[in-house]
Order: sequence, then C-alpha cells, then structure tokens
Amino acid sequence: MHSVLLVDDDVDSLLALRFVFEAHGFTVFAAEHGRTALSLAGKHVPDIIVTDYEMPELDGIRLCERLKCSPALCAIPVILISGGQPPMDEPALWNAFLSKPVDFHQLTTVIESFPVIRLGGG
Repeated sequence: MHSVLLVDDDVDSLLALRFVFEAHGFTVFAAEHGRTALSLAGKHVPDIIVTDYEMPELDGIRLCERLKCSPALCAIPVILISGGQPPMDEPALWNAFLSKPVDFHQLTTVIESFPVIRLGGG
C-alpha cells in the first residue's frame, strides 16, 4: 500500500485531499505545518508528499529544502500546491505545482506520472 504525507494549514484542504488519497487506497499522514511534516516524514517515509506553499512556521519551500537535505527523504516526489502563482524566484525543489483549489483529476494524473506510484496497485 502506498502512503502520502499531506501538509496544509487549512484543515478543509487537508480533509479534501485525505478523501481523494484514501479513495485510491493510500495510507494518509497529515500535518498542519512543515515542522510536524518533517517529523512525520522521518518516521514514516511516505511515497509522496503534497504540501501547501504558504504556511506558518515552515512553509512549503523551506520544507522542500529540508527534505532535499535528508538522504532518506530527498527522493520522495513532492507536489507543491498554492492559491497563488508558483514561486519563480526559488529553485524548483518540488516535482509538480498545482493551483488551489486543486483539480482532483489533475492531481491523479500528476500522481500517476511518478514511477513509484501506480494508483489501484499498491
């Protein structure tokens, strides 16, 4: 079974994303900010991470930076989501960018593009 770490300070977004991933058979871990996400990622090493860009304490960009510095976590595909535009002045440390509100069909297509993930499989 695949696992995903969802990171968003908006509880409604977390719930919607959780529903989509659980419907595809994923084990879901959720965090409301980047610091908790780092701890969960280290404990569970998810197959994929979906993180919001703008969050208190540790935003999505800083989270990606920390993930890329960890040998155990650096290869995990990351989808960055935001209500705004993708950050142009930052190096792209994520694998895909999706705008909020997230189009769940587009999310599924992006997830299936990662070689380690096959929806419906495990």
